[in-house]
Amino acid sequence: MVYRGSGVLVFLAGCALSFRLFAGVSPEVTGGTAEVLLKQADGIKTSNQGEFTALLRRLGDGSLELSQEQRLYLEYLEAWQVAYRGDYKTAITLLDRVMAQSGDPTLRVRAGFTAVNILGIASRYEEAFAQLDPLVDQLPQVADKETRLTGLSVAAQFYSEAGQYDLATDYANKLLSENPVGQGACRGRYFKLEALFKSGQLRSVGEQFRDGVEVCAKAAEPIFGNLIRSYAAKAELDQGKPDNAIKLLRQGYAEVKETHYPPLIALFDATFAQAFWKVGDQTSARRFAQSAIDSGIKNEYTEPLVTAYRLLYELDKQRGDLASALAWHEKYMAANKGYLNTVSAKALAYQTVAQQVLTTKMQVDTLAEQNKILQLQQALGKKAMEASRLWIILLVLLLGFIGFVAYRIKRSQLKFMKLARRDGLTGIFNRQHFVSEAERLLQYCCKSNRDACLVLLDLDHFKLVNDTHGHAVGDRVLRRAVAACQAHLRSTDLFGRLGGEEFGMLLPECSPDQVLARVEQMRLAIAAVSIGEGGAIVTVSASFGVASAAASGYELRQLMTDADDALYEAKREGRNRVNLSTSRGAQLSLV
Repeated sequence: MVYRGSGVLVFLAGCALSFRLFAGVSPEVTGGTAEVLLKQADGIKTSNQGEFTALLRRLGDGSLELSQEQRLYLEYLEAWQVAYRGDYKTAITLLDRVMAQSGDPTLRVRAGFTAVNILGIASRYEEAFAQLDPLVDQLPQVADKETRLTGLSVAAQFYSEAGQYDLATDYANKLLSENPVGQGACRGRYFKLEALFKSGQLRSVGEQFRDGVEVCAKAAEPIFGNLIRSYAAKAELDQGKPDNAIKLLRQGYAEVKETHYPPLIALFDATFAQAFWKVGDQTSARRFAQSAIDSGIKNEYTEPLVTAYRLLYELDKQRGDLASALAWHEKYMAANKGYLNTVSAKALAYQTVAQQVLTTKMQVDTLAEQNKILQLQQALGKKAMEASRLWIILLVLLLGFIGFVAYRIKRSQLKFMKLARRDGLTGIFNRQHFVSEAERLLQYCCKSNRDACLVLLDLDHFKLVNDTHGHAVGDRVLRRAVAACQAHLRSTDLFGRLGGEEFGMLLPECSPDQVLARVEQMRLAIAAVSIGEGGAIVTVSASFGVASAAASGYELRQLMTDADDALYEAKREGRNRVNLSTSRGAQLSLV
């Protein structure tokens, strides 16, 4: 089975994925009964592909007499093999047959979890989540340790991918409690560290990271161990310690290369590129960024690919090769959009299935209420007058209940729609919704021959605020800065968070002079923001880049490029200023 996390695919259905998979071990199939050979094949499917394939061939050539359950067991192993090779459609067909026909509850659950993971790989997230909950409910009745290990691992990974980090941590803790040593201990530590890191609860490299790497090394789980090491390196980068990140990555790079596992190699290369860029080694940063692109999964948008494209864009822009920088920026925008769409699809799939479960429960409750009403009606049939009055009362209650259910469902739908469009910290549009609305509004302005201006703002030295006063103070600064800007925006203006401390605004039907005046007010309002923390006063300033449709055209991509160039020119001129891009290549700066 495969785990799609941090842009890396990790097989979970059997033992540790070892570089021996690629070593070309010659198969030597020994004699034995069908049951012995089936268990032998099951035990080596991730450690010796050559012998595993030979065993399946022998079991399926008709020389051994197999019972019905043994044939289904063989089909399960064959499904695992074709899924490993990428034929997910055939694998799902085989697994569905095993689940429908097998009388062995353990085999049915194993087949179910394998199918869930394959559906996830095939981006059929809603189907995967719909099957996951019933399978997890069956785990307490499963005695087989390997099956429980697989099931808990799949649950932890899927909930983490959907952004349900508390649930992912719960399943990781169950893995650890049931598996104090070995593969389960390694995977439990990995999923727990991943959930804590992604939820922002773990930002410094401590004993937990080192312990996780050591446990995975003892369990012969090189991929999980190096995934933990990659998170440790990212934590060092977040703490502004790129030299430490490079040291950590070098410790595992040789082992990662030996796995011949392209997604993991791409993850390490992309993180290497980030670290070298931060220490000023542009040559190494470019080399590792290109390697991350070459090593990654083809035709798939992953986090390492997004990182590599962004770094190459920054490197070429820094050296003045604007044509190449623009080409990399276009690839970065496409990759980032694709990656964010995938992440959003997973979260939305989880919420959709959760909503369906809630709706089904409410429907069952409604049917139960209706059944009670019918029973009461029959019991009171002889008392016509009393029954009539009771019926009216119950009917009103039923209509009220149905109305309440409809209200709850509608409110939940509106809530999920808002979550999909809004930034969780500031409450303004997230990047994806801002881009979508901005493109729509620009089309309207173009057709109606109305001017529009795009404004990009970036808080100056914001990383220093986080590093000095902590992320809690940084979050307060972001919210106060957003509030300061909103005071000068109209209801028709668009305002969104593009990432980190960078924000975008689209102001329709405004001339550049009008926009500059309003943006200058925003700059002064942000500069006036102050937050008391531990006896110190935290202040912040912002730099603005402005591009108008009159000069840059109505294409959002060109407007963002010109505004971004103007923003960086403002940064270079000393920050805390407004810079207008009057044409492609000329800027007007206002302090």
